[in-house]
Amino acid sequence: MDAFWLSLVMIFLAELGDKTQLVALTLATCYKTGVVLWGIFWATLAVHVFSAGIGWFIGGSLPVDWIKFVAGIAFIVFGFWTLKGDTLDDDEKSCKTGINPFWLVFSTFFMAELGDKTMLSTITLASTNPFLPVWLGSTIGMVISDGLAIVIGKMLGTQLPEQTIKIGAAVIFFLFGIISMFDGGLRFGLIIWAVAALLIALTGYIFLRKQTSFS
Repeated sequence: MDAFWLSLVMIFLAELGDKTQLVALTLATCYKTGVVLWGIFWATLAVHVFSAGIGWFIGGSLPVDWIKFVAGIAFIVFGFWTLKGDTLDDDEKSCKTGINPFWLVFSTFFMAELGDKTMLSTITLASTNPFLPVWLGSTIGMVISDGLAIVIGKMLGTQLPEQTIKIGAAVIFFLFGIISMFDGGLRFGLIIWAVAALLIALTGYIFLRKQTSFS
């Protein structure tokens, strides 16, 4: 159950401000909320079974210390990704007609989730935790996050505290990342830590170099 709740919370946070959450908000203006969430659930369940499987396979073939250390770096990178935020292109902002709403939502989310932050987060979590609770927890966490965004979005329109949400989620990612790095890398030498710090600084620069604020 620890792995389940950890996965639920981390994917819930990873989805805040993510591209697929923005897609959910857009689709919910066109179709019924229940249909959108049902499509999200099955699309996420399908994608994350592969994500959790990949993470579980990788985790079983690598040293635990290295897995925790690299996972910590990944979580810090996800924090930068969260601060940067995502945007939608013109095609994703429009509502498509002529397709069954459920299959439209399912296919849209399935494709948007491939290589996305939440998919990579699931792989990272599954590398150090059991497959089944990560798979189910990550799926439910994503549905809850998108569901809350849809409900709040409909109630408040565009008046959402986006900046506060992004910063809060990013801070939690940073904390989890630092803890995981120290838990796995206490016995590592200074050279390894220096390389990791350089990598983190580089990725932070890449994600945030065009950002003048956390908006």
